[in-house]
Amino acid sequence: MAYKSLLTVMTETKLAESALAQMVALAQAQDGHAEALCLGVDRSQTGYYYAGANALILQETLSRANAEAEGILGFAEDYLGKSGVRWSAENGVAQIADLGRHVAHRARFSDLVVLPRPYGEDRGAEAEPIVEAAMFDGHAPVLVVPDEAQAFSKPGTILIGWNEGVEAMRAIRRALPFLQAAETVRIVVIDPPQHGPDRSDPGGMLSQMLSRHGVRCEIDVLSKTMTRVSDILNRHAADTDADMIVMGAYGHSRFREAILGGATRNMLEQATVPVFMAH
Repeated sequence: MAYKSLLTVMTETKLAESALAQMVALAQAQDGHAEALCLGVDRSQTGYYYAGANALILQETLSRANAEAEGILGFAEDYLGKSGVRWSAENGVAQIADLGRHVAHRARFSDLVVLPRPYGEDRGAEAEPIVEAAMFDGHAPVLVVPDEAQAFSKPGTILIGWNEGVEAMRAIRRALPFLQAAETVRIVVIDPPQHGPDRSDPGGMLSQMLSRHGVRCEIDVLSKTMTRVSDILNRHAADTDADMIVMGAYGHSRFREAILGGATRNMLEQATVPVFMAH
């Protein structure tokens, strides 16, 4: 099994290069097809303008979005054209409220969606909905790539954030091509429960399952020495020189994560290595 259909969604060029580079590296390694969806985003809210202004403002915003889409498409075609992989690129315009529909449609027919980190400086309001649309509505796994991350074709060390949850197991199953190719997979269990069927061997059953797929596993049981689980995972990733983190996404509702924060949001804000997520 391999990721043959790879997709990235671009709404600007400044922060898109890390995701493009990672997508190309994977396409080269797995003989895949790299696809770029280049969207000019119409951010207007025409319902709030005074009477008579709608037509003029709508035309202006649509013209601007079309121009942005053409510029992004040119950037993607130039980058992918020099990569040596099979590729395609297409542009279009989407209103910000309808962005998820366009992303989900393409993600549904992709093995993996590679996207830049949605949080940080110079990110548009559309960055977070794109990640969520790919996962929730497109039902595709997403690899979120930090700006400073180095593209890899074959991961050396992968961390799995294992909490025995349904989301984590789904991400692990979708990440099997990466896990099988890795030199070492470290199953990270933070403060395992004192009661339950796996209390005497945390992560043991997962390790057994993965080993039957040829995955080389180690289990790291860590204490919760920091307030946020994401901080512990990120520190352990640095300590073990990991190339990627695999974790389930949005164990709580997206609304609760957006207001109160959560492991998914914190990880996407702080991670320095690519994060593979599924829900």
